[in-house]
Amino acid sequence: MTISSGDTAWLLLSAALVMLMTPALGFFYGGLVRRKNVLATIMHSFFILCLISIQWVLWGYTLAFGTDQGGLIGGLDFLGNAGVGMEPIALAPTVPHQAFMVFQMMFAIITPALITGAFAERKRFKAFVVFTLLWATLVYDPVAHWVWGGGWLGALGALDFAGGTVVHVTSGVSALVAALVLGRRRGYGSEPLEPHDATMTVLGAALLWFGWFGFNAGSAITAGALAANAFVVTNTSAAMAALTWMTVSWLHKGAPSVLGAAVGAIAGLVAITPAAGFVDVPASIVIGLGAGTICYAAIQLTKRLRVDDALDVFGVHGVGGAWGAIATGIFASAAVNEVAGNGLLYGDPAQLGIQAIAVGAVVIYAAVVTFGILKVIDLFVGLRVAEQEEVLGLDASQHREAAYQL
Repeated sequence: MTISSGDTAWLLLSAALVMLMTPALGFFYGGLVRRKNVLATIMHSFFILCLISIQWVLWGYTLAFGTDQGGLIGGLDFLGNAGVGMEPIALAPTVPHQAFMVFQMMFAIITPALITGAFAERKRFKAFVVFTLLWATLVYDPVAHWVWGGGWLGALGALDFAGGTVVHVTSGVSALVAALVLGRRRGYGSEPLEPHDATMTVLGAALLWFGWFGFNAGSAITAGALAANAFVVTNTSAAMAALTWMTVSWLHKGAPSVLGAAVGAIAGLVAITPAAGFVDVPASIVIGLGAGTICYAAIQLTKRLRVDDALDVFGVHGVGGAWGAIATGIFASAAVNEVAGNGLLYGDPAQLGIQAIAVGAVVIYAAVVTFGILKVIDLFVGLRVAEQEEVLGLDASQHREAAYQL
């Protein structure tokens, strides 16, 4: 194993791009909430960037990528960052171990940040802190090990290039559980709960799109043909999903929605994430088309069922991630990645079944563990702010600050 300066530079740049995605998510979510909650919403993402950076180097990384323990969890080889040095490892043979570790850290950071959109405008900050730490340790780290760290789903042959199951299904399903456990916001269905700054959301979406090139193309680890393919299909899927979402919402509601185009682009990015290193450009167009329609329909369904997933995390990330994982089993091509092999369309229907097993297992595990975490926190800490604090807004009640001095 020999370190490549080109691969190392590419991976470090990709890690920086993925790091940008978490504060970008804060802006994306911040524009979608009411003015009295924007600072608290942005703080969720910024705080997670700090908290999980420490959790990852102390114990998160070793649980995800330490020596396999029965296919379920990593060992304690790297506890406290011990043994994570400048020499390469088998998973990333051309870059320093530290570069691989910090790249994976950025995935661990943004995943719990995605969940915060579901409980926006009503969760206690103390409960949020405890939830994030427990969820990262008990949900994200084990699932990352199952798929990427030598665990049972990877051994089964599940394909997840950059996090369809590990990042998006886990966060999306957990978001739905959190929305159901916390209950609806005060005034839901009886008063306007409109976004306070659409421009902030569009800016956040654009920055997320930019950072996603590091997310997906960086997951090739090496700066080569596979990274180039992942880059191109990522952009193509995002563009197709944005066009599709805007068109569907135009037909449905009579006007081309700016926010709809932004959210559609994110859905396309989510859906291509597990497939980026396994599918070609025509397949990415179909994946983006599916994301724009399926995710839009999922959000309409949750609203009809009066589930207050405040910022539609389940519809975009849970459903989009599941669609992308299943689509990988359909469109995977050995011509793109000969190591991974083919999917249903190219002669291997078994891969589709494996992808379905992976999605189902992650859905069940994330839902059950998230429910348990929330119930324990509610018992000992309390999940929701008091009614008067929610009416006042979380910026004032939780942080004693205001986003805008008007």
